Amino acid sequence: MTTPNSTFEPRSGARESDKIDGAVLKISSVVVLGAVMSILDVTVVSVALTTFSQEFDTTMAVVAWTMTAYTLALATVIPVTGWAADRFGTKRLYITALILFVIGSVACAFAWDITSLIAFRVVQGLGGGMLMPLGMTIMTRAAGPDRVGRVMAVLGIPMLLGPIGGPILGGWLIDAASWHWIFLINLPVGLVALAAAAKLLPKDEPSPSQTFDVVGMLLLSPGLALFLFGVSSIPEVGTIASARVLVSAGLGLALILGFVFHSLRKDHPLIDLHLFENRQLTIAVTTTTMFIIAFMGAGLLFPSYFIQVRGESALAAGLLMAPQGIGAMVTMPIAGRLVDKIGSGKIVLTGLPLIAVGLSTFTQLTADSSYLLLTGSLFVMGLGMGCTMMPLMAAALVTLENEMIARGSTLMNIVQQTAGSIGTATMSMVLTNQLLDRPDAGMAVASREEPAIAEQVPQSMLDQGFGAAADAFAGTFTVAFVVAVLTLIPAFFLPRRRSTPTTEDVQPAMVH
Repeated sequence: MTTPNSTFEPRSGARESDKIDGAVLKISSVVVLGAVMSILDVTVVSVALTTFSQEFDTTMAVVAWTMTAYTLALATVIPVTGWAADRFGTKRLYITALILFVIGSVACAFAWDITSLIAFRVVQGLGGGMLMPLGMTIMTRAAGPDRVGRVMAVLGIPMLLGPIGGPILGGWLIDAASWHWIFLINLPVGLVALAAAAKLLPKDEPSPSQTFDVVGMLLLSPGLALFLFGVSSIPEVGTIASARVLVSAGLGLALILGFVFHSLRKDHPLIDLHLFENRQLTIAVTTTTMFIIAFMGAGLLFPSYFIQVRGESALAAGLLMAPQGIGAMVTMPIAGRLVDKIGSGKIVLTGLPLIAVGLSTFTQLTADSSYLLLTGSLFVMGLGMGCTMMPLMAAALVTLENEMIARGSTLMNIVQQTAGSIGTATMSMVLTNQLLDRPDAGMAVASREEPAIAEQVPQSMLDQGFGAAADAFAGTFTVAFVVAVLTLIPAFFLPRRRSTPTTEDVQPAMVH
């Protein structure tokens, strides 16, 4: 426990040299394998929703639960991960998470109806929800404060591969084999990750002294799950005023607020909200929240525009999205190195304007916008994303002492999950309402899935409808653009010089 007069001791694993050594790279490879499976799985499954509907003879509203159940399982398990990592050790827990994820994946492949598939997706989510926060904890501890930016850039690789590779891999597996293989593909990767984790991850040093915050878990885990369920229901019901949205989200928010009051009074809460007394972490969390709402919300719309308005296949839409990932791959390693030298502020303030510039093109969408212009804009957005996502993570974690990293990583993952759900739900609702205001747009979009409609409606009317649909997408992208620009306000207060843990930084987070 830190006292007011204590001095900061370097994290275990930190070295005087700031180069990424072989040991850290080996640990990074294990973490990236697990994160790739978890993140790729979300986008791979999104491509298969129509297939599930046909295979199990059910509606798209029911099929959507294969995504929602996974998300809710993530939200339920993430809050417990920080305590469990301290109590049982990160290596042990990481291996457990991998086993759960692989078992859930294999079970999904053998699902016999939509109900069993949804249930097995929950098992997958319980494992997947622990992989990212544990990965961040393991890598931050291994690298030390001087190399956080670079290891966060490494961890950003799966975040890039998910949106790029998911639709491509999912579309190819469904076309070439069957939907079962979008889950079975996790088996060989998972077995390799398990073997690598057992051999390469550092030995656990658990801290069994802290008691488990049962009350906190009973408040925060169901609170997050209910809140995200309510928010995720918005696109389906089409309005915030629905009882399903208001009751679920309202009850979830009440439980979360209950957790806030509980956490501030307890010595060892499930998530230590005293972390927010660390100014740099608070600014990073605020910036991350706004950034993810804009970026993830917009990210949902890009493939939808290509598929619904331009008539592209899921595979083609995935390929058209590839420039965004390529752009991020260009800047992310550079940004990681610069963060360790000059701090996160200057890097993020470079990335956010690039994202805004790229998004501005999509506010002017038409039904025949140049693919060269759109893919170029996605590339520019990718350049900005590479300068934003991981530098924000580094800004949040670099000032935390070793024993607080697990809780800090868990907090950042909760923020990501919640903001991502809010972003996708908000943009989906805006787009749905925009389409409802344009009946001809809805008809044109429906014709992509129902060829009979296209045969009955004159081509001139369909062309007009696709133009209206493009206007609806443009209006929705305008909302994302405004949020992205507003994100510059908190980003302005991020540190613009190299940050390292000091007594001043960590004391508020440790003394309460």
